[in-house]
Amino acid sequence: MQALRYTSLYALAMAAVVVASNFLVQFPVNGTLVGIALGDLLTWGAFTYPFAFLVTDLTNRQFGPKVARRVVFVGFFLGVALSLWASAPRIAIASGTAYLIGQLLDISVFNRLRRQTWWQAPLAGSLIGSALDTTLFFSLAFAPVFAFLGANEDFAIGWSPILGVFATEAPRWLSWALGDLVVKIVVGIVLLLPYGALMSVLKPMPQAATKTA
Repeated sequence: MQALRYTSLYALAMAAVVVASNFLVQFPVNGTLVGIALGDLLTWGAFTYPFAFLVTDLTNRQFGPKVARRVVFVGFFLGVALSLWASAPRIAIASGTAYLIGQLLDISVFNRLRRQTWWQAPLAGSLIGSALDTTLFFSLAFAPVFAFLGANEDFAIGWSPILGVFATEAPRWLSWALGDLVVKIVVGIVLLLPYGALMSVLKPMPQAATKTA
């Protein structure tokens, strides 16, 4: 009963993160930083999505990879269904694909490192998962080559000067991807703090010890 209650909470938290991120990724961050327009660099979704890795890693640590995958799949179905209502269809498709692959990779990496120093598994899993997730999401959501998935967002087609620091330009969706990845990495590192704090509260269950379940 306790395991069911916890996994239900994890699944609901995951769905909330996915839906919020799918909605917020449609809104660039306003303002400037050292003369660079943040709207050409970041979307608000970059600040919320790393919490998905925190939910996955806490589930994996407490209940093992088998239960963690269940939470990921529940979050996937609920998140995509609700995202079809809260965001553009192409965003929902791209997010669902990137989320599922990125989170399953995170589980695999975490599982291989779970017996190492406490921070290595969540950090490695979130960084590798974020890199793959970001690449898949922004490619599918905004790249013209995937236009068959739905209408491209007009604001993602133009060119952005964000890579001007390297004396070049890039499509706006590509600069968003690079900016979002940097933020996801930073947020992922910061989220090691709540992960470490919750380690003493969310004790691993016996089934969490296996590396192959």
